[in-house]
Amino acid sequence: MKFHETDVRLFTDMMMEGFIFIDPQGIIRLYNQKAKEIFGVVYHQPHEHPPGQLVTGDLVILADNCLGEDDGGLNASTLALMGVAPGTVRQGDAVIAAGIMGGAPGSAKVLVHSPEVQRQSLEMTTTLKKHRLQAAIHYQQKKICLQVDDHLFELPYNSAIGHLVALDGAAGTLKFYQERGYSVRNEALRQLLEGSPFRGKGRHEAHLDVLGKHLTEIHEPSDVIREFLETAAGRPLGYCDHFAEINGRQTLCSLFPVDRDGYRQGAVLKVEDVTEMKKALQERDEALRSLEMAENRLKAQTAVTVTFAAIMGESPEILHTRRLAMKAAANKSTVLLLGESGTGKNLLAKAIHEAGSDPQAPFVQINCGSIPENLLESELFGYEKGAFTGARDEGKQGLFELADGGTLLLDEIGELPLALQVKMLQVLQHKSFYRVGGNEKREVQVRIMAATNRNLEEEMLQGRFREDLYYRINVFPIWMPPLRKRQGDIELLVRELLPRICREAGVAEKRISAEGLQKLMEYHWPGNVRELENILERAVHLCEGPVLLSGQLMVAPQQGKAKEAVEEPGDKSLKVALMEREAELIREALTRCEGSRRQAMQQLGIGKTQFYEKMKLHGIE
Repeated sequence: MKFHETDVRLFTDMMMEGFIFIDPQGIIRLYNQKAKEIFGVVYHQPHEHPPGQLVTGDLVILADNCLGEDDGGLNASTLALMGVAPGTVRQGDAVIAAGIMGGAPGSAKVLVHSPEVQRQSLEMTTTLKKHRLQAAIHYQQKKICLQVDDHLFELPYNSAIGHLVALDGAAGTLKFYQERGYSVRNEALRQLLEGSPFRGKGRHEAHLDVLGKHLTEIHEPSDVIREFLETAAGRPLGYCDHFAEINGRQTLCSLFPVDRDGYRQGAVLKVEDVTEMKKALQERDEALRSLEMAENRLKAQTAVTVTFAAIMGESPEILHTRRLAMKAAANKSTVLLLGESGTGKNLLAKAIHEAGSDPQAPFVQINCGSIPENLLESELFGYEKGAFTGARDEGKQGLFELADGGTLLLDEIGELPLALQVKMLQVLQHKSFYRVGGNEKREVQVRIMAATNRNLEEEMLQGRFREDLYYRINVFPIWMPPLRKRQGDIELLVRELLPRICREAGVAEKRISAEGLQKLMEYHWPGNVRELENILERAVHLCEGPVLLSGQLMVAPQQGKAKEAVEEPGDKSLKVALMEREAELIREALTRCEGSRRQAMQQLGIGKTQFYEKMKLHGIE
């Protein structure tokens, strides 16, 4: 089977690691999406600016934890261009400076820290042309933070880095900010201060095509880059899981030579971002520590049952779900609720919120699949006055703002369009966003819960759900078991639901016959608890006596294979009719494909996991 070049690129773009292939001359032939994200060739940030260059009058604030290291060779002479007095700093110093391009010597505000003196951080706050400027170098967290008015710009580092933000001297608007990938874009601090042009970001970002370029045009020379080039040229070298710094990013590298027919065709470098790995592990460790503390505070199982009384059932499956929910309520980690439609995921989300939050804290939910894509963004993030035709004159708050201080449930998150998945990831990472048509960053403290009946791992493989967003929301997964997996709870559910249904229907309280209960116990329950409620409600309206009989319960007993419903066609619910038609379509596809399940999946347009789940559901051999 031959793969075309586009097939290879598509396959490598699905990888969780960065993947770079160069030929024997060191020319880049393949550079997958993850590698572009790791090294800043492409990235998605909330801030943006057009291309340009620094000119006289522009406001500049910078922080450098080691002058002359990983900043393009920044020195005192270059800093003088923004008003730093000669002799103020020396190579190797940590420096924070705020000044104006072309300013007189000594006009800049400067804070210097000698590396011989140990300290946790270096911080400065000042005002320049009515703009409040704040800068901090945090040595223990290894990050530099620059804040201009209400806009925060953070940049992590491994050993040394320079970080810069500039405002247009005339307009006072954001003109430039440093972001990872500065080496690829030739935007080191010295180059910028000396007038070199810089690329745009956000909507203004021009496509940077790395294919066809020599490796050293994209990556600064280092031991691993030299070994990569030498291996591609024929050196017998290769290794796995080697820690190395590339373009200022700490990575875990694996190097492989590529040979064919006895000749060297090039080499492959596989990279993982250690910073992201550490961050994910840190978040997981923090969540685990919170869980451990919560477990110590948990009381007897009765406390769990009382707290989550709305989640009815006594089966081992539902008891386990309630225990997990109790732990989730004790911390603020993102919760992912998994399970089929009708299992009660929304009810569980509300119970977790009420158990772990201030009773007055808002609980807001949205079904991501029920709102048109062109309206969903404004519903989530709100919009400013005049953002689009038909927008309210006063603008509108989005659901994130309405949920500030509380919980936002993103129901059916698997239906979220890819374009909005990118923005959702940014909000989850930075706890801030911009309204549609706005340029003011809004920060919120919202606990996110997500729910889905889809297999998100399958959705990732199909390219319909972003891998990074999946790992961001899958911090604390809770699975709601389907009703067929806990049939021992059916009697209890009927006992709890039936009196409420009778009250809401305005009829005398009814009970169910033994034959009727047995009929419910034998049913497969594709619609889960929601379907049980609907069937009981229908039976209450049909029943004229005090007892619900089996004939008034419109379900079909299922033993082994799925059987045809006993109702007349006109009596079938839409759910039952759709289930029957779905089973017919699967059987017809298998017949047309002469039993080939792979071909049947392709004809039906569904993935492997979903296909086999439906075969099992309908009892299809």
